[in-house]
Amino acid sequence: MPIPTENVGSLPRPMRLQEKIAQYDAGEIGIEELHAEQDAACRDSITRMEATGAPIVSDGEQRASSFATYPLTETLAGTGLADTLAGDGQCFAIFDDGHQRQLPRLVRGPFRYRAYAADYLRRSVLMATKPLKQAVIAPSMLSLLYPLDAAVDGYSREEFHDDLVDECEKDIRQCFAAGAARVSIDFTEGRLARKNDPRNPWTGRDMLGGFIDLNNRVLDRFTAEERCDIGIHTCPGGDLDSAHSSDVDYAELLPHLFRMRAGYFLIQLAGEKDKERVYRLIGEHSTDSQVCFIGVTDPLDPVVETPEQVRDALVTAAASIPRERLGATDDCGFSPFSTDHKPKHGSPDAARDIAFRKVRARVEGVALASAELGV
Repeated sequence: MPIPTENVGSLPRPMRLQEKIAQYDAGEIGIEELHAEQDAACRDSITRMEATGAPIVSDGEQRASSFATYPLTETLAGTGLADTLAGDGQCFAIFDDGHQRQLPRLVRGPFRYRAYAADYLRRSVLMATKPLKQAVIAPSMLSLLYPLDAAVDGYSREEFHDDLVDECEKDIRQCFAAGAARVSIDFTEGRLARKNDPRNPWTGRDMLGGFIDLNNRVLDRFTAEERCDIGIHTCPGGDLDSAHSSDVDYAELLPHLFRMRAGYFLIQLAGEKDKERVYRLIGEHSTDSQVCFIGVTDPLDPVVETPEQVRDALVTAAASIPRERLGATDDCGFSPFSTDHKPKHGSPDAARDIAFRKVRARVEGVALASAELGV
């Protein structure tokens, strides 16, 4: 069986779609016009990704406000924010270029999603001829909606976590019911939890263990067979061509990461300085039941990797990771947030073209590596 390969999730939104989102926020167009533009972007995403030869594709999250906020609000500007939330939540991440991304704040219970990933997937399944995957947000990320040092009146943190786990399970189950072949859980907060950034208080509270326990509460609701198609994605962030925690040593995360009872892991690696050391860490800490998809293309870098570079990365990784448990992916979603002008790429449209070239290079490189490794 060839080395498996799949993308993480998002693709850059076309500039035209980003402009429509701004017009919708300003009240200049209605939801039907925005949906039409999102549908067009999804169709283009699926068609172009299928053309790369990728065995499994996605719609690029073109309808989602972001990888983290799609269950909460229609747009990043807060249009359609769920009525149990306020827009003044804590900062989620401070990126290397200085910009920040913020979460909403829970103001009352019970906590419920306003939308599920399957709501988008059901529309995209009709556009695809190949299997589709769907990314969903981890409960650990959404746990940051609850104030760090205050209680929500009449709704304890424990009650919130109970509802959160229920909603996350529902999110995943609905994706499979809607036709997803695979579902991966975005866990970018894992590496960030080891940063201890004094500007961002939650990162200094040793929350990684609690994050993993919360995620396992969801994973444990699925059978071992079901978990084979449920993955965990880790990365140091990727927004406006900048990261938030690439300075955190993977040795601080990986021994803990593989405690999560997922069937496979999507691990940022193309952007790492010492890849071989990380390959060894993965081989040492992952288990025989966990498939490890290593990142072989870097969405933050506009330079397109060659298939030969992808092949070489996988062949080198196979010295540390058993080849029957080795997979290939992109380091991160190409644009996890719906508004992203991609400064290093020149424009969102240029970044979109580059993304598909990178996906093709990954697919072709995987074929070369599979042949060389005899799998």
